[in-house]
Amino acid sequence: MPLTMGDFPPEVQVAFFIYNYLSDRWEGMSGSYMGKDWSNIQFLFDLYQVDNPKETYFFAKLIEAEAISFYSEEAEKKRKAEERKAKSSAGPGKSFTYNVQG
Repeated sequence: MPLTMGDFPPEVQVAFFIYNYLSDRWEGMSGSYMGKDWSNIQFLFDLYQVDNPKETYFFAKLIEAEAISFYSEEAEKKRKAEERKAKSSAGPGKSFTYNVQG
């Protein structure tokens, strides 16, 4: 049975809540996930009157680490699939070499 938000302690639930309000950062050229933008974390702690910001920050960083790991694995799977597709489109046993003399 999948976990629900109620399965987590209140501190972790608050961390998920705050984490979801942070904006994502993506690398422009490759489209790689870079994590969250933590610049407004103090504002969110103050706005929602978080009782223990250090603990909330700790759990939110753990959540971010898992998200980065997930996005990295997905990108690696996609890259390998594209490599397999490129190899199969060249045809079996075909290799191309270029002899450049200057």
